[in-house]
Amino acid sequence: MTAPPRQAPRTADALPPPSPTPLPNPNPNPNPLPSGGPRGARRVRAAAARHFGGLPGPFWVVFSGTVINRVGTMVVPFLVFYLGSRGVTADQTPYVLGALGAGGLVGPVLGGWFADRLGRRQAILTGMVATPLSQALLFASPGLVTLAIAAGLLGAAANLHTPGVAAVIADSAGADRRRAAYGLYHWAINIGAATAGAFGGFLISHGFWLLFVVDAVTCLGFAVVAAVALPKEPSRHADRTTASGGYGVVLRDRMLLALVVVSVAGECVYAQTEFTVPLAIRDHGLSAGAYGLVAVVNALLVVVCQPFANAWLARRDRMVVWAAASALVAVGVAATGTAHSTGGFVLTAVVWSAGEVCAGGISTSVVADLAPGHARARYQAALSWARGVARFLSLVVGPALYATAGPGALWWSVGAFGVAGGVGTLALRPGLARAEQRNTASA
Repeated sequence: MTAPPRQAPRTADALPPPSPTPLPNPNPNPNPLPSGGPRGARRVRAAAARHFGGLPGPFWVVFSGTVINRVGTMVVPFLVFYLGSRGVTADQTPYVLGALGAGGLVGPVLGGWFADRLGRRQAILTGMVATPLSQALLFASPGLVTLAIAAGLLGAAANLHTPGVAAVIADSAGADRRRAAYGLYHWAINIGAATAGAFGGFLISHGFWLLFVVDAVTCLGFAVVAAVALPKEPSRHADRTTASGGYGVVLRDRMLLALVVVSVAGECVYAQTEFTVPLAIRDHGLSAGAYGLVAVVNALLVVVCQPFANAWLARRDRMVVWAAASALVAVGVAATGTAHSTGGFVLTAVVWSAGEVCAGGISTSVVADLAPGHARARYQAALSWARGVARFLSLVVGPALYATAGPGALWWSVGAFGVAGGVGTLALRPGLARAEQRNTASA
């Protein structure tokens, strides 16, 4: 009979039939309900892992310290208004701001040498202690000359720690995570700036001295975090055979010098948001609170948008993104000339903030990838020095051009200069690709 042999197939048929689709499904959906909640939660977790994951402890130390410090960074952003309260006129303001910019040229150079020769942590601690001391001198200065001297010391002290912080990030984050790490560092700066801008205008109404107190406390807070949580320096940082070369290694790198030039152009444009935009707001009869609102809008847009923008832009050529962002910032800052009310200034801030969101962390990551391991702080100091040059030029030329040739001449010049910097960035793409290939092969 044929019945018995058929029992085995029937037993097998009692089991679930094999699926014609290969398992496992590469995109399983364990929730058959139409609700997208679990899938959305997975996407959020995946995005958070891409943006925040893979970064070691030293990075999070400087990240948290930066947030603490930037929350109280109020003296420099509101310096124009403080000088006005001291009776410094519009034609005298460039002298004090120029001294501040000159100090900003010295600070990164000292900080880069310090961080590579004596250690990242020591450089950060020195900068975070020297900054409130120089702010105290600024507050106690009796006249224009002493205000300018104190501003110069403040410019140097406030920039002393930045190469060390950037070098900690380059040391701790691998090459594949540096762009994200520097983007997060830029994000931390804006988290603090959003808070500082929101409270700075409020504190001014109760006395400028509060700005100085809060700024000093948060600087010392970063110093405490660095002293307690940053690990001891690797011995190579104190090795005289690698750390005694000064800035010769920087000056011999032609690609780095070219990046410094285009960085100066972009930073000259962005620096106007800190100094000549407040002048325009003040000249339209608006209060310091109006500038505080502009600062808050800028920082909030960066804080909210940058994590999403970084995840999307990471798949794009960073030099193309950098060039496009430079042009967008230039258009937004130049549009300041069309603003006449608080709302108008806020709308222009939205435009240049979008460019800042796109550019966040790119230049720093490019320089970090170019730098040899023993000179990372000095390479970052070169980039910080470029920013200092841009600030110096902006502090001296910007307000002077604004006062003599008129606001229109300044804003048209800003737009042209920023677009030219973006074009220069694109021109560096082929040479940068070859330099990165050489560094990879050497490593």
